[in-house]
Amino acid sequence: MKLFGKSDSIGTHSGDCEAKGDDRRRRLDFFMDSIQALFLFLREYTLDISEIDAETFKKELKALQDRFQADEKTRAIAVQFERQKSRILEHIQRQKRYLGERETEFREIIDLMTAAMTSLDQENIDFYGSIRVQGERFEEITLLNDIKRIKNELVQAVAKLREMVRRKEQQDQKNLDALSSQVEILKKELDNARHSANTDGLTGVYNRKALDHYLGSLVERNTITRTPFSLLMMDLDDFKQLNDTYGHTVGDRVLLAFTGKCRQLVRSDDFLARYGGEEFMLVLPGASLRNATKKAKLLCRTIATSRYAADDTCTPDVLSVTVSIGVACFRKDDSVKRLIERADQCLYRAKAAGKNRVVSE
Repeated sequence: MKLFGKSDSIGTHSGDCEAKGDDRRRRLDFFMDSIQALFLFLREYTLDISEIDAETFKKELKALQDRFQADEKTRAIAVQFERQKSRILEHIQRQKRYLGERETEFREIIDLMTAAMTSLDQENIDFYGSIRVQGERFEEITLLNDIKRIKNELVQAVAKLREMVRRKEQQDQKNLDALSSQVEILKKELDNARHSANTDGLTGVYNRKALDHYLGSLVERNTITRTPFSLLMMDLDDFKQLNDTYGHTVGDRVLLAFTGKCRQLVRSDDFLARYGGEEFMLVLPGASLRNATKKAKLLCRTIATSRYAADDTCTPDVLSVTVSIGVACFRKDDSVKRLIERADQCLYRAKAAGKNRVVSE
């Protein structure tokens, strides 16, 4: 189009610049998502080995990742990244050396096991040697002329052979049972150690350490899978007053009853954890804000209508408690800290509005 005899080249140029700007923004978003994914891959690649201080290294990587996500100047991020490059390479080399040393140890273990198997093979050699001797005895029996004597000799030889086989079977079974028992004991000890490290001693639900690890994993994987999830922060109302009135033993009983009610109402893949004191967290994988709010309201109603006995006497005091719940659904730019802060703000508003209610955002 022409205006006063001039072409509309300025508008066309402006449109081209805008299109290029949109493309640059999309590329920048793509690069940022890729960086987050690469940080996740690097942490997943890092083995959980205390000897090489893997936990500290992962925390440093997470801190560096947060710097990339934060609204900081490029120069500040570049300086921080330059400092961390040597640290990252150093840890990779340390992990490679550690794995090399472990490989050497495994080879030594294999050599020891090979020697043990050789000893076991010697037992088998002795056993089959006895079988061979018995076979030769059978051949000798066949050379006898007296049929009755042959029969008696065969009966004795077969009985001896059966006894040898029976003893061998018993010894093998005994060795197998002992080995199976040791493996089962080690498995139980490992399971118990893992369970104790990740669960709350009173209620048996997950503890804060397990929650932090689980939420961190969900946030990291969300950069790749884009799977929604929601967080419920739950706090029993006036719990300090209950403790002061009835004592901590009754308070503990109420906490146990509360977690029991929660377990009845959550799915098998939901994650219930004690955050501290009378505060609990419930993570709902795959849940939208709407569905998480519905679940929170159901929990709120159920807890409010439940009754608990103060003690085991015939005429116990009947207690009731309520719970206030803050609900937050994960957003693209959320960190674990930011997600918890948003849920905590909702919980604060629920308390301020009169307690025994749900507030979500």
